[in-house]
Amino acid sequence: MAENEIREPVQKRSIEKKEKIIKHGFELICEKGYYNTNTAEIAKSAGVSTGIVYQYFNDKHDILIEGIKKYASRIFFPMLHIAKDTNINPDNLEMVLKEMIDNFIKSHLLSKEAHSEITAMTHTDEQIADFFKNNEIYMTNSVVEILLNSGFNPENIHEKVHLSIILIDNLCHEIVYHKHEEMNYETMTNLVINTIVNLINS
Repeated sequence: MAENEIREPVQKRSIEKKEKIIKHGFELICEKGYYNTNTAEIAKSAGVSTGIVYQYFNDKHDILIEGIKKYASRIFFPMLHIAKDTNINPDNLEMVLKEMIDNFIKSHLLSKEAHSEITAMTHTDEQIADFFKNNEIYMTNSVVEILLNSGFNPENIHEKVHLSIILIDNLCHEIVYHKHEEMNYETMTNLVINTIVNLINS
């Protein structure tokens, strides 16, 4: 179906139908992986016909993009909500970081396969790559603003916050996906927290 035939729903029922397709499509991709999910399965899960799916989307890639946009803050970037909702100060920074890590792990709904596929797609899919790049910068700037408003003002704060986010992101992927039996993840988590605290306070 040509792109100019894709329609944007206006009526409430149609809007809800499109949202349902995004929700069920993204959940299937999270569970099975992008390449193991097809449009017919998405339609069946959403309780609509395949034709209805193609009224709102060109293909499953469009559904993936909309799902990433809709659920990124919950699945990919949950740390920002913790930072916004907490009165961060030097005395509770360790506790806030621990809460960020715990919530990131709990909210990571992507299967290992789906995570690997979407991560790989950031290297080949410009739209997905731009989305993650822009959101990483948005999150860095947002956390910086929160820290500045809370009295933190270390040198090179943007770089330090960005490195901290990378550390937390990689720690969570290690715990959720890699699961090396030789590693003590409680020790690793404490090391990451201590590293970030020292980085922010330096």
